[in-house]
Amino acid sequence: MNIVVLDGYTLNPGDLNWDAFEALGQVTVYDRTDLAQVVERAQEADVILTNKTPLNADMIAALPRLRYIGVLATGYNIIDLPAAAAKGITVTNIPDYSTMSVAQLVFAYVLEHCHHVQRHSDAVQDGQWSRSEHFMFANYPMFELAGKTIGIVGFGQIGQQVARLAVAFGMNVRVNSRTKKQIAGLEAVEFTSLEQLLAASDYVTLHCPLTEQTQRLINKDTIRLMKTNAFLINTARGGHIAEEELATALNEGRIAGAAVDVLSVEPPPTSNPLIGARNCLITPHIGWATYEARQRLMAIAANNLAQYQTGTPINRVYG
Repeated sequence: MNIVVLDGYTLNPGDLNWDAFEALGQVTVYDRTDLAQVVERAQEADVILTNKTPLNADMIAALPRLRYIGVLATGYNIIDLPAAAAKGITVTNIPDYSTMSVAQLVFAYVLEHCHHVQRHSDAVQDGQWSRSEHFMFANYPMFELAGKTIGIVGFGQIGQQVARLAVAFGMNVRVNSRTKKQIAGLEAVEFTSLEQLLAASDYVTLHCPLTEQTQRLINKDTIRLMKTNAFLINTARGGHIAEEELATALNEGRIAGAAVDVLSVEPPPTSNPLIGARNCLITPHIGWATYEARQRLMAIAANNLAQYQTGTPINRVYG
């Protein structure tokens, strides 16, 4: 079985290995693949593994041996599923591999907002503490999390883990979700409408899938519902936010701040309105990328392929 990895670098920049796949077939790994190179590089592939390199209908039609596409991520919108279905190609994804890592990043943002650790450290490095007349100084307001309200939009595995961490900090948890779920240990979670959640929350964090209903969910109208001291977090999909409208709200002080790990276009152009916006933390899509999460992803992806080879495919999105 000929296995081609189109964009292996983000999953494995050198600290992991492809041994589990090499036990299943002959593996060729490309760090990244331009769209014009996909058909040439995958011409003899029985299996393609891809993270963000898309496979459209024309590409799939031009790959006669292709029988299996393993998406090295949870989202699979990069694959033309009807085209794969027409050729009987099995498509799999990787569910629930980054739950702990993404929830951890959410609270890295929350705690940075509470204590401004980096800004205070920068001030010390700049000599401000050395010049101070007092044993301490605080350039920015600081807050306790206990008693604050966090609003979680979407209540899948990541949303639930964020709720567990919030409860541990003594926070009140409100959730907006398509379905109400009774989760052991999270009985105190209050399910509300989106409007009620936005109005009540000190922190709002997005963990919902990107659909027609959630596209530009955060916009000038929904921002108006939020507290002026609210802090917005998005580790889900860049399309959830109307970026120009959030940037305007931040620059005008209509909410206290935002932290985003995803943007509408990645890598972003320097003209993205959130770059340089007031009180906006931006990280380069790192929530999924801890060593442990990438190890887990690699193991699940290899097991997906192994199960397919035995005739009992798992984690299928088609086939």
